[in-house]
Amino acid sequence: MSLYTPVAQRTAFAALCAIEAQIAASLNSRLDHEVAHARLAWWREECARAAQGRPTHPLTQALAASFASFGLSAPTGISGFVDTATWDLAAATFETRAQLNAYCDRWADAMITPLMQLAAAADADARSGVTGAATIPSARKFGAALCEIDLLANLAGDATRGRVRVSLADLAAAQAAPEQLAHPPWPAPLAAALRTRQQQLRAQLAVAVGELPRHAQPALRGILVWVRLAAAQSRRCERALPRALDPRDHPTRDHYRPQDSWWAWSAARRATAGRFTL
Repeated sequence: MSLYTPVAQRTAFAALCAIEAQIAASLNSRLDHEVAHARLAWWREECARAAQGRPTHPLTQALAASFASFGLSAPTGISGFVDTATWDLAAATFETRAQLNAYCDRWADAMITPLMQLAAAADADARSGVTGAATIPSARKFGAALCEIDLLANLAGDATRGRVRVSLADLAAAQAAPEQLAHPPWPAPLAAALRTRQQQLRAQLAVAVGELPRHAQPALRGILVWVRLAAAQSRRCERALPRALDPRDHPTRDHYRPQDSWWAWSAARRATAGRFTL
């Protein structure tokens, strides 16, 4: 996505991805559990310092500097990376969909909300020559859907590590047990529930895209490419049911499958012209 992110926003995007990776490194199974908790505690304190304008880590300093260049204060939600990593370290399960939604919202607050704040400021600057803390709606709607699509794409693999990415309430409704997630092909009721959820998530992304002002699309080009590729991944997951998606079919943010390159370029071109739809 960095290839299609506007140049002025690339430093912030790279910093956010690197901060997320640094925090996620605490989940390495070879790391002592106490050391992992100590790392997460330090990063929680660093996220608080960054939000107060006192970052000490080079990555949070780079993020703060990028925001300052647009006349914005440092983002306050990056502790969401710590919240989700802490949940994963504990291998906690989601009792209800509300808990799963809260997890995805916290990730959205950490990653997507800052990027959309920068995009809003860039859009305001381009149109009026004045930077500011303008906002673009739907940051959480975008982010939560992107997060859950990624969770569902890695459903079986995460389940083997004890991380259940479907709420227990939804599993009960599908008459499935958590341990079944690690052993696809999944039973028909569970596959049907997953198919429905994939469709709902793509619809959520489509609604969020529809809520964007068209003049803001060029500044959001990188996120919209991300959205396009996530929607394609969601369709691949749905087509694979009742089996899990092949791990080799998982693109990363900056390493696409060859067949995704066209979709990324096309999405970026349409966003630049303010004509992106999903």
